[in-house]
Amino acid sequence: MSESPNTAEVIASSAATEGGCHGGKDTLNAAAREAGKSAQLDTYAADYPVGPHDQPQSMCPAFGSLRVGLRMRRTATVLSGSACCVYGLTFTSHFYGARRTVGYVPFDSETLVTGKLFEDIRESVHDLADPDAYDAIVVINLCVPTASGVPLDLLPKDINGVRVIGIDVPGFGVPTHAEAKDILAAAMLRYARNEIKQGPVARPQSAAAKDSKPSVALVGEIFPVDAISIDRLLQPLGLNTGPVVPTREWRELYAALDCSLIAMLHPFYVATQREFKAAGRPAIGSAPVGAEGTAAWIAAVGEALYLNPAVVARQQDALRRVITESLRANPINARITLSGYEGSELLVARLLVEAGADLRYVGSACPATPWNRDDQQWLEARGVQVNFRASLEQDLAAVDAFEPDLAIGTTPVVQYAKERTLPGLYFTNLISARPLMGAAGPVALAHIINTTIANKARFDRMDAFFGDVGRKEQAGIWTPGTAKAAGLITAGAASC
Repeated sequence: MSESPNTAEVIASSAATEGGCHGGKDTLNAAAREAGKSAQLDTYAADYPVGPHDQPQSMCPAFGSLRVGLRMRRTATVLSGSACCVYGLTFTSHFYGARRTVGYVPFDSETLVTGKLFEDIRESVHDLADPDAYDAIVVINLCVPTASGVPLDLLPKDINGVRVIGIDVPGFGVPTHAEAKDILAAAMLRYARNEIKQGPVARPQSAAAKDSKPSVALVGEIFPVDAISIDRLLQPLGLNTGPVVPTREWRELYAALDCSLIAMLHPFYVATQREFKAAGRPAIGSAPVGAEGTAAWIAAVGEALYLNPAVVARQQDALRRVITESLRANPINARITLSGYEGSELLVARLLVEAGADLRYVGSACPATPWNRDDQQWLEARGVQVNFRASLEQDLAAVDAFEPDLAIGTTPVVQYAKERTLPGLYFTNLISARPLMGAAGPVALAHIINTTIANKARFDRMDAFFGDVGRKEQAGIWTPGTAKAAGLITAGAASC
């Protein structure tokens, strides 16, 4: 007689056939723990604390890890999860500009319960491991394989010279896609750090032209011009910028680990920072945004690297003059609410305040960390309400409460604002995808914000023209009330 499957297997196989990642957060979490994933989930709970809202508006968390892998050269990505989830993730990734095939290992209840899924994954990795094509292969477990306990840690670490990295990124254990970027970035750094321990490693091509100055690695996905701007800020201090993490090629991981200082531009990369700490590298928070923010950041760099105080002060004064002039030339005179899920919301908020904006509210889907504490305190000292793990309801309530001239936020926030004839800007594509650092930041931010606010009259004309079209009974949504108003049912008819 065959051995009966354990409880976790039964729960996970049921989820695979009935609900997938919608099988219930608590159910999947319990299954994963029974299947041996407790340590991993406990680490995620510590790294990415939840509350007051446990999973704010964001896309599937696994998208973050997928994005990191797809942006790296010579890196293959394989997804293990429900077909519907894989379809959604690949669709979103290509919508965001990925031009790379995503691998997928299908499964059913039988392969999931019997362990055949793991064998299929291992076979697919062996088939992909071509050293002429790839430096690394990333395998990502989604909700159901994680809940089933598919042991990606048992995959070979190296096949034909191609690195193999397996990670679990379940929606029931990782709050946002931003933090999922951290999971893969940290896993790659851990692998690279172990390689360094074993002997000499190759330098990245991008480092060939660099001199021997100490360098500062930049953590967080930033607009490319910002890396150039930061390098210019550091040069008078005798420093270079190092790689931006997540990196674009494997060798850049070695260069990042060789940097003298880590700049946590995006504060949610806590596992990534832990790997740098293990390599003996200090870290600083915030970023060079605005005049005050840049001066404070330069001071933090100088203190962390024991630079000559006179040199640091001279660079602070020079930058303060230049950026203050840029802020004065590009003022923002408007009441604004701000929300997003990228993790850079507080940096944008600081720049808005220094530009003269009447900023009332900042909502971030990411949590409070040691690396955004100074930004939080700076904003709150100026009367700005800061909400971490902000829910959609809180972001919408802020729009109602403060009646802004402009609402910057996620798609539903922007939609909510426009329905009220208020200008809105999608944070991810229209704000975070612009220069923020140094003197370029005020120019780029003021241009799009002031241009958008100036179009308020268009909203008013459109609202007056369309009237109630698309609202209430004319919204195209058939309810008993709208059906009755249209004469399709009588007052005494029973509703279905």
